[in-house]
Amino acid sequence: MPSAQYQPERYFVTPTPHVPNSPLPVLLYRNVLPSDPTAETAQKTIEKNKWLKGGVFKHYPGRHFHSVTHECYAVFQGSSHLLLGRGPIDEPEGGIEVDVETGDIIILPAGVAHCSLHSSDDYTYMGLYPEGSPHWDNNFCQADAGETAEKARNARGVPVPDHDPIFGLDGPLVEIWRKAAAV
Repeated sequence: MPSAQYQPERYFVTPTPHVPNSPLPVLLYRNVLPSDPTAETAQKTIEKNKWLKGGVFKHYPGRHFHSVTHECYAVFQGSSHLLLGRGPIDEPEGGIEVDVETGDIIILPAGVAHCSLHSSDDYTYMGLYPEGSPHWDNNFCQADAGETAEKARNARGVPVPDHDPIFGLDGPLVEIWRKAAAV
């Protein structure tokens, strides 16, 4: 088990009328990628733990969530100020804002809305997904209550992975998410 300095920050976001969010917390590990990370070193570090590259992305301001898979951002260049848990037509209160920078990873449970509010010009990250996950779907947080409830059921049915993206089999993510899912 990793030392306390590598325990992730945890952020809980509650459902809104247009965003399912999740009972599982968003997890943020600070400065856990190799020194001077690149796309290649980030991919090598995380893929060995059964989270697979989906693509390399930059600033993405569109508020969205994925209902069929969890997602990991591995930030290998620049920084971004993210908004979690609130869609574009939700009340202006709510959600959580966090900063990520080079070397950080953030893991978003299925159903949690996310977007970049502000980013450095060089902000670049890799999106990685648990091995065996279906290709992500993009939901733009504007559905009615019935569709949001359906997406919430989908998201809650996505299994907790057996591997933490950094610490591997039975790493902190696994324990934290299994406890949260059991409540």
